[in-house]
Amino acid sequence: MDGYLGSYATLALVIGAGVVVFVGAFSANRLLRPGDPAEPPGKFIAYESGIDPVGGDWAQAQIRYYVYAYLYVLFAVEAVFLFPWAVVFDLPGFGAATVTEMAIFIAVLALGILYAWRKKILTWT
Repeated sequence: MDGYLGSYATLALVIGAGVVVFVGAFSANRLLRPGDPAEPPGKFIAYESGIDPVGGDWAQAQIRYYVYAYLYVLFAVEAVFLFPWAVVFDLPGFGAATVTEMAIFIAVLALGILYAWRKKILTWT
């Protein structure tokens, strides 16, 4: 498949194979699953940790848990950017500019941590 439309034909074949696998998997699931026409009455009740649910299905969550999750994701993703920098740090041509850019990057991270610390977000109360 050479030429201008060769890459599009390859893409079409890959997409077609993906669709065939997707449809085949769902069709096999529908054909092979056990079917019970008389569904038990408790089939759609939530079941967690072996305890039957009690009360309503709505619960209020504290916002501080979302703040901790957000801070974790923020700093975990930011830490991912440190690894490529560490790999190219000692390569020729990446000297002072790389150190300066990473110093700015870490300073912004430090400002974020300092802000969260000063606002008492990082304390468990």
